[in-house]
Amino acid sequence: MNHRIVEKSKKKFIKRPTLGGGRELLRKFFREHMRYPEEALKNDVEGDVVVEYRVNSNGEVIEAKVVHGLGCGCDEEALRLVHLLKYQAVSNRGVRVTTNNRMKIPFRLPKKTSSGQLRMTYVPKQKPSEKKEKTQGSDKAVSYTYTITTKKQ
Repeated sequence: MNHRIVEKSKKKFIKRPTLGGGRELLRKFFREHMRYPEEALKNDVEGDVVVEYRVNSNGEVIEAKVVHGLGCGCDEEALRLVHLLKYQAVSNRGVRVTTNNRMKIPFRLPKKTSSGQLRMTYVPKQKPSEKKEKTQGSDKAVSYTYTITTKKQ
């Protein structure tokens, strides 16, 4: 007699909308789209903002709210970033499902140099028309480094 042990697999009856690319792509998205609030820069505010939001069956973020905030404009920026997210739409056998999500958005001050200078690097995105036009030497990435000197008080 041949007995096989059959493990039951957990079936997921409801599919949840997902972000393509995982955590690394999400971090990259935040780095590219975040505009650090001026008031937070002036007051040296950094930390994490926790946002709860809902995603509808089309992958759109709705009803976002700050659960744990920092103030100084960081809360508003976190809500703006969450509303920019686009999830992959799912089909649940014709049933429209709205899911609840929670996300921690990190706000870290740009690093200062020892002389009290602030260094930031900006890498511009290529426009779709620039991607099509491939000429010799155009595949080099362009970046700009800005150094801002602040007065010590």
